[in-house]
Amino acid sequence: MDRLARYLPVLDWGRRYDRQAFLGDALAAAIVTVMLIPQSLAYAMLAGLPPVVGLYASILPLVAYALFGTSRTLAVGPVAVVSLLTATAAGTVAAPGSAEYVAAALALALLSGVMLVAMGVLRLGFVANLLSHPVISGFITASGLLIAASQLQHILGVRAGGHTLVDLGGSLVRALPDANVPTLVVGLAATAFLAWARKGLRPALQRLGLSAGTAALLSRTGPVVAVAVSILAVVALGLEARGVAVVGDVPQGLPPLALPPFDPALWAALVPAAFLISIIGFAESVSVAQTLAAKRRQSIKPDQELIGLGAANLAAAISGGYPVTGGFARSVVNFDAGAETPAAGAYTAGGIALASLVLTPLLAHLPTAVLAATIIVAVLSLVDLGALRRTWAFSRFDFAAMAGTILVTLGFGVEAGIVTGVALSVLLHLWRTSRPHVAVIGQIPGTHHFRNVRRHDVVCSPEVLGLRIDESLYFANARAIEAVVQEAVAERPEVRHVVLNCAAVNGIDASALESLELIMHRLHDAGIRLHLSEVKGPVMDRLARSDFVDALTGRIFLSHHEALAELAPETTRDCDAAVRPPIDAGRTFPERTQRGR
Repeated sequence: MDRLARYLPVLDWGRRYDRQAFLGDALAAAIVTVMLIPQSLAYAMLAGLPPVVGLYASILPLVAYALFGTSRTLAVGPVAVVSLLTATAAGTVAAPGSAEYVAAALALALLSGVMLVAMGVLRLGFVANLLSHPVISGFITASGLLIAASQLQHILGVRAGGHTLVDLGGSLVRALPDANVPTLVVGLAATAFLAWARKGLRPALQRLGLSAGTAALLSRTGPVVAVAVSILAVVALGLEARGVAVVGDVPQGLPPLALPPFDPALWAALVPAAFLISIIGFAESVSVAQTLAAKRRQSIKPDQELIGLGAANLAAAISGGYPVTGGFARSVVNFDAGAETPAAGAYTAGGIALASLVLTPLLAHLPTAVLAATIIVAVLSLVDLGALRRTWAFSRFDFAAMAGTILVTLGFGVEAGIVTGVALSVLLHLWRTSRPHVAVIGQIPGTHHFRNVRRHDVVCSPEVLGLRIDESLYFANARAIEAVVQEAVAERPEVRHVVLNCAAVNGIDASALESLELIMHRLHDAGIRLHLSEVKGPVMDRLARSDFVDALTGRIFLSHHEALAELAPETTRDCDAAVRPPIDAGRTFPERTQRGR
């Protein structure tokens, strides 16, 4: 049973399910259901699909994740970024609104589900690590701007299109004279209300005497209020006759169960997009799941999460939906509402199914401008341009990856943007690590600590050159290490011993091993012995499998102090006997910081 529960987590938490967990899950499900109905409709529209597809994507996928997922509070369903990726991918193979377009969305869900499950079975959850946080942040920021811009056409009541910000902007400017005033009024009013509800509704409810918790939960119902009021306004004022576009008839009933049309050519064309959707959706989902799990001192299993999300997408593919993943806003609401187990998602699916059976006739008069306003307010909360400034201050490399992702996404589209971000991250990492920092180190008097001679007051032996390598050694930096050692020795004619401090070296590949052997032979020809110190166990295990240790001209010391004590005993005796200053020993001197690390 325990082995089966590893792949079917419901068998684990289900055995401990009790009345208290049920009450928490049921309350959370009721609140998330209310929030998810307008979101599902809006995100389906963003994906270029009929609104009912959003409801279909919020039923069986939630049940599938409840069975296979490991997060107690993750709320799965349609999300903005995946909807945009779906629209971009499906739009390359079919015309929006056509049957072929819907078939492409189903195929994307199927392919994504198969890929995610396969990655989970093969334990490939680490693949998502290729998407660094700056790249994800930049991509989400740029996608948020693109999504918001794409929805302005519905706020204005005009037709506009384009996959880049430039194309969208130009199309909107040209269509501006044709804007429908009643639609604009409805769209701006809905946007203003939803923006206020996100920040101002909660304090207003608290001023009315509601508790902070109740006010926080009720403040999430803003989109439902906007939907209800706008439907009443359309009916009462006859706005549809005045040009206000509405959702129209929404099919009533449960989602149809059927496999996506088998079209090898179509599936082959969608494979790259499905892979991007899988990776981005998983990265976003697992980040949310880990954040919420940490708040309750729980944990998730990333590889099983792949299977859970894969099962959710497969369920979407056979029930008329489109690709889904874990949503941040819904998951936070689910968490705050007291969800105890993944069963909350299954109960939410039941609520959405009930809405599909009962409420869909009421949605016929829902203005598309209100759905657009829902999307705009939701995605603009994801835009974080301030991250550019913070990242610039911390790391120029990460800033370059983030800025490149944003610019390419806005200028060339979402797929090009994410590929650029990953490529920049990998290339910048290779460039940075190919230029490893190597410090000449000496002993801080009165201690057994060794620090950079350019940062600290230290004692060194003229015959012993200590070099601390602050990077793992691999093919990209192997030649650079050779050059650094050769240059350092050339500047110090009295050196008879070189000690490489490997405390920061976590790995040595075959190329780096050859470089170490070459360094050793060159030093030997110059009458200098090569030693290593503070070599980590896994690195030592790998070295022991080669001839390097036996051929080493020097020794491998447990600590750098031990090396200096044997190779330059007078120096260490003087240092160890020195009186340690109470505060300033080993302090960093600002004037030296400018010259090196």
